[in-house]
Amino acid sequence: MIDPEVKGHLIALEGIDGAGKSTLASSLVKTLNGHGLPSVLVDKHTTTVPGSEDLSEYLDQVNAVVYRRKPSVGPLCGDHYWLFALAAWYALLDRLIIRPALSRGEVVVMDNSYSKIVARYAASGEIPSELVEGVFRQVRVPDLILFLDLPPSEALRRKGNFTALEAGHMGMTASHFVDYQERVTNEFRSLMGAGAWEHIAVADRTPAEVLALALAAVRDRLELAIDSTQRDG
Repeated sequence: MIDPEVKGHLIALEGIDGAGKSTLASSLVKTLNGHGLPSVLVDKHTTTVPGSEDLSEYLDQVNAVVYRRKPSVGPLCGDHYWLFALAAWYALLDRLIIRPALSRGEVVVMDNSYSKIVARYAASGEIPSELVEGVFRQVRVPDLILFLDLPPSEALRRKGNFTALEAGHMGMTASHFVDYQERVTNEFRSLMGAGAWEHIAVADRTPAEVLALALAAVRDRLELAIDSTQRDG
């Protein structure tokens, strides 16, 4: 249900690595702005807090801890540390970027919300799901989640290479990537029972076709004035 107290809308894009979320997020923001709907993109590179150099500097420092550390550091810090570090990052994005934008009546398009973190931790099974879900409970729930569903084997073909994190730190063969991403996909599907999720199968579809389906979902779910007639079957 859309919160009547909030002027804007929060749209999150979810899916496994290689599903095309970043491509769609950029196109979606551009198209919404073209329709006269002020829209902003929020992702793991977002570190500028409008009107505050101090907060922008601090957000960038937190971003560096979470996303720009040396690869060798990650596994040594442990799953609990990274869960809390990610929770801090998403809490800051929510407080400093997302909620102010929504209060201004803007559409916020988020490339990967906390749902991906929940899905990844559930796939690994190292931390109880109650704890994982609990640390994100204060973060605003998206008004619409667009789930880009792509078979892991096709995602691997598109990417060409992958990181240890994208293979769940299970190994560096293609089968490690596919097996882990399949588990993450299943966790995404289990999350679809809660909240406003829209399933978009992206295999064998062009970026333009995926964008049309996303726009149709935004128009229908959020009742925004967008010219689009395609729907996902």
